[in-house]
Amino acid sequence: MLGPVILAASRSDKMRRFVSAAPGTKQVVDRFIAGETVDQVVPIVEDAADKGLEVTLDVVGEDITTPAQAEAARDAYLELVKRLKDLGLGTRAEMSVKLSMFGQALEGGHELALANVRPVVEAAAAIGTTVTLDAEDHTTLDSMFAIHEELRKDFPETGCVIQSYLFRTEDDARRLAAAGSRVRIVKGAYKEPASVAYQDKAEIDKAYVRITRILMEGEGYPMIGSHDPRLIAIAQELGRQAGRKLDEYEFQMLYGIRSDEHIRLAAEGHRMRVYTAYGTDWYGYFMRRLAEKPANLLFFGRSILTKG
Repeated sequence: MLGPVILAASRSDKMRRFVSAAPGTKQVVDRFIAGETVDQVVPIVEDAADKGLEVTLDVVGEDITTPAQAEAARDAYLELVKRLKDLGLGTRAEMSVKLSMFGQALEGGHELALANVRPVVEAAAAIGTTVTLDAEDHTTLDSMFAIHEELRKDFPETGCVIQSYLFRTEDDARRLAAAGSRVRIVKGAYKEPASVAYQDKAEIDKAYVRITRILMEGEGYPMIGSHDPRLIAIAQELGRQAGRKLDEYEFQMLYGIRSDEHIRLAAEGHRMRVYTAYGTDWYGYFMRRLAEKPANLLFFGRSILTKG
């Protein structure tokens, strides 16, 4: 199984240097990363809006080691909000944030992350959009859910992410599937031990379906994060069974993957949101994209062999 090996490599400084220097890296990174700056990503948001798509924007970077770096991450998101406001794109783009970027792993990290993310959520609400808190490894989730609950007191549309490979997630989904909630379901992209997570793909997929059913039958707003045609079709059927209209849930897919499917789902009347990452600290995000799908790794290998 290459996935766990690649996920382990995502934390290796030696592998970071090797991958960054490989001649074919830029070609593959450009497939998944929309750019390095706000100026580079804005045209992509505008193009998506023209195609009837929505986006969620992620400023990549997770290895925060100082409070100053966490504040810089906050400021990068605040700059993004300002640009979206100036361009009138607030209603077409939300933001996804990883609390690790806001200092969650530092001393006093829970309070620090909450203090840093709150201004971003407040600024997003002021321009008519919102923020979704991304899930990371299982050790961070209690803090993430507590911050999510706190933010929703003032900003009820703040979303969060749950991961089907974790044993705990069905209970989390039942708790979160309440009126006004926004919950993204994904399979999960971190290396987790067998004590807390399913290791078999078939079991992860079965859990994904069970959790999707819980969300569809609940009172919140489900966000289906998947590129799997079978899971997408099942989600559509579960939505129909739950009596949901097409605008009462949405699909989300990554920038650079199955772009034709983005257009198809939007043309059918579904809300389709493209998860669009940008920034210079792309390594961890990039390695998880390779781990998720063997075809991505093969594409990367061919690019290195042909020197881009």
